[in-house]
Amino acid sequence: MADAARKETAAPLSVRGLPGRGHVLCQGFIESVTYAPAIHVAAFTAIVVDHDTPRPAVKAAGQGSKSRLRVIWLGRRRIPGVDAGTELRLEGMVTVRDGLPTMFNPRYEILSRQEEQ
Repeated sequence: MADAARKETAAPLSVRGLPGRGHVLCQGFIESVTYAPAIHVAAFTAIVVDHDTPRPAVKAAGQGSKSRLRVIWLGRRRIPGVDAGTELRLEGMVTVRDGLPTMFNPRYEILSRQEEQ
């Protein structure tokens, strides 16, 4: 019972503060999404960043990997409400894959959405 109360009051980490692996609760904004073509296995991928992450004009290989989190939902081609500019709270296991912190099928909560202009 005490563990459940402790989990609910835990503050989410920033994307920049994620450990190399383990169970985490984090929060950030979606920078980009990738849709898998119909001929590939269904997977929906998003790159999550902190709000204050600078956007370099040209990104070198491996640059900024500590300030970005790849989130992959397997078996999904799209998730309604999850688009570039959306703020999410994510909970799940993080691991490093291809040099980038990655979460597979996390629990998520949509906190805000970018307004259409």
